[in-house]
Amino acid sequence: MHGIAEHFTPRCLCPCQTAAEQSRKEAEEQRKRIERIRRRREQGLQDRHLYNYTFSNDNGQNPLMAKAHAYVAGWDKAYATNTGLLLFGDVGTGKSFFAGCIANALLDRDVSVMMTNFPTLLSRLTGMFPEERIDYIDSIGRYDLLILDDLGVERNTSYAMEQMFHIVDRRYRSCKPLIVTTNLTLEQMKNPSDLEHSRIYGRILEHCAPILFSGKDMRKDNAAATKATAREILSAKTTL
Repeated sequence: MHGIAEHFTPRCLCPCQTAAEQSRKEAEEQRKRIERIRRRREQGLQDRHLYNYTFSNDNGQNPLMAKAHAYVAGWDKAYATNTGLLLFGDVGTGKSFFAGCIANALLDRDVSVMMTNFPTLLSRLTGMFPEERIDYIDSIGRYDLLILDDLGVERNTSYAMEQMFHIVDRRYRSCKPLIVTTNLTLEQMKNPSDLEHSRIYGRILEHCAPILFSGKDMRKDNAAATKATAREILSAKTTL
């Protein structure tokens, strides 16, 4: 009927319905977060063995791991100030494990992380058109944290050096943290033999605080443990 205002009373939820709806929303958000973290881990840690580089798998033998915990705890400040790390030292002293623990801990906090190495990146870039290479390098710059493992093992061709500089320079200009692991000495990085390496190392040293890894080769301990386990398995009597 004309002239008669219609009034609509909004539906009210009772307290139990409100609580149930809130729980449903929280569960859905948690599901989305878990799925997002899973995708980020798949994209950022393309080598599946890195999934095992976690604080829970730390054997407690490397006192430097306290610094890895501290970096994760202070991530917000590290990100805001573009503070990275340069992990250098002999082979097998735990540099990659240290970096991987940081990567996995931050991924669990829903931070985007990529951990890779130059040979892998160069392999991806090979065969791309120039525009594709630019887009790919730009995509690397968008990660909150980039970890470059084993600096110094790549081939020193002109093409490789050029791409390495583009990757490090793009990261430098993104003003986001970078962590680098290397078997090179700090002296070698500060005094490279050529201009190409000088440009790359200079960028890294400017925003990555150096941490020296020294001590015994942990890979030898791991190899010994593997051999012992293998002997135990192979010497066990079986009943068919």
